[in-house]
Amino acid sequence: MSIRAMFIDMDGTLLTSLNEISQRNAEAINRLNNQGVKVFLATGRQYEITAPYHRLLGLKTPMICLNGASIHEGFTGRVAQMKPVVLDEAHFHRVTSELPCNVIVHTTDGLYCSRMCKEVDVWTKESHIPPKYIGDLRDADYRRALKYTVKTGRHGSHMSHLFRNEADVIDWRDGFEIVAPGISKWSGIQSLIKALGINPEETAAIGDGPNDIQMLRNAGISAAMANAAPEVKAAADHVSSHHEEDGLAEFIERYLVRSFAI
Repeated sequence: MSIRAMFIDMDGTLLTSLNEISQRNAEAINRLNNQGVKVFLATGRQYEITAPYHRLLGLKTPMICLNGASIHEGFTGRVAQMKPVVLDEAHFHRVTSELPCNVIVHTTDGLYCSRMCKEVDVWTKESHIPPKYIGDLRDADYRRALKYTVKTGRHGSHMSHLFRNEADVIDWRDGFEIVAPGISKWSGIQSLIKALGINPEETAAIGDGPNDIQMLRNAGISAAMANAAPEVKAAADHVSSHHEEDGLAEFIERYLVRSFAI
């Protein structure tokens, strides 16, 4: 069965460590577009720091952002789908305040965070939009949170289990993320391909993080980057090169473009 849609993670996959898209990666994506394959970005990033790369690649497809918590139209950026997460805020802030961790709340109207950090600083420079609030989040008046990012400096599993009854949790080496129950990049993909009449078997996916595991397992063909953790590689059909060595382009050239050659 031919591949009709490809879903690409950004950090650690599409982008270099300098947040750049290599010429080879851009050319490989362009070749897929020219052959009629719909190419989508599927990322944990919020829309504001996804859209510039979407425009740079000349994509017109919707963007899956915040691990599937929001989907934005490709032309206007308008929210096409949004799934807020509802937590017991008193419990959440009591638990997270017990450790000196930074908490970032991704909401429908911007970022709220305990304090600035390198990651938030980079996001601000890329989007030219500063956080809406910096300080004690117990005093912040935010609404409709789409994702919580908790940076503990340790593997997320030591704390994230406290929230698994309320939401879906993604553990990272330096913390964890919280989204609404049933929300993932794959749930966003399912929503899009259903509307487009594309079967799961007709999709390709590539990524490097724990938030990519579901889409790697369920896509018709998938690849994990060489820089991915073992559990991410185990979820994929193939392992490509490192993101600094154009692993995305390698996967496209080896497994996708060739299959469409005339």
